[in-house]
Amino acid sequence: MSSFTSPVRPRAIQAWRERPRSKKPLTQRITPWLFLIVPLALLATFTFIPVVNMFWYSLTEWNGISKDKTWVGFENYIELFTRPELFRVFFVSLYYFFASFIQLGLALYFATILSFSTRFRNLFKGILFFPYLINGVAIGFTFLYFFRPGGTLDATLAYFGLEQFQQLWLGDPDIINFSLAGTSVWRYMGLNFVLFLGAIQSIDPTLYEAAGLDGADKWQQFRHIILPSIRPVVSLTFILAISGSLSVFEIPYVMTGGANGSETFVIQTIDYAFELRKTGLASAMAVVLLAIVLIVTVIQRRLVPEEKGN
Repeated sequence: MSSFTSPVRPRAIQAWRERPRSKKPLTQRITPWLFLIVPLALLATFTFIPVVNMFWYSLTEWNGISKDKTWVGFENYIELFTRPELFRVFFVSLYYFFASFIQLGLALYFATILSFSTRFRNLFKGILFFPYLINGVAIGFTFLYFFRPGGTLDATLAYFGLEQFQQLWLGDPDIINFSLAGTSVWRYMGLNFVLFLGAIQSIDPTLYEAAGLDGADKWQQFRHIILPSIRPVVSLTFILAISGSLSVFEIPYVMTGGANGSETFVIQTIDYAFELRKTGLASAMAVVLLAIVLIVTVIQRRLVPEEKGN
């Protein structure tokens, strides 16, 4: 490295430090913070403070009713990690985890097709998104009748002469989680479909025209134009799918109550909190679930980084 130091550089730094700095009026400086007060207050009230309280409860022994809380430190976490049966229910989440890939694949497929000129595409858009608008409890009771013996599914199979495929869809432990995961795919595919559709429709149409002139077919256009352009949305939906598969609650709770091997980690946490009156242990389970979701999210963001704008 040269020992020569140019006298221009110190003068430039000094001039930069002594430059006149424009001071914004006080109203311009506080206006953005005034707009942020309400959302930040709501975020703190309904997110940060409950999370802190949940962590505090996880360090106590509490039945959830009385005002007396006994400080036990990390005993709830020790009990949680020394009882394998409390974590065994995470295997149920694997059914929903793999089903989420089917869900994302179907949503991306339909979004790609319906983003272009297709006959009755508005009708198909409404049909695909409609299940997401229905209340989860209503969907649970609907599919409870759909899967029951002699219900809609068995009647449909019998109509086509496929009685040999009739099963105890919600009574057989080997089949029940496939049935529940399939219900979740039907319920949440509409959300991912809308996210993908909006991202695909924001792509500049001239890119397709240029690719067509170069001889690119539909698959090549999807691979080299659509997929790279919607990568941030794909990353978001992947995070939502993973966190959703780990925290499944609504569908299995309404349809089976966790019976026949369909109990999830969240259903187990609810049982410990409100049936066994072990709110401290249930809070520890909730904290562990939150930590797992955050860790998975960070790993996913590291593996699939977002593209930086030019």
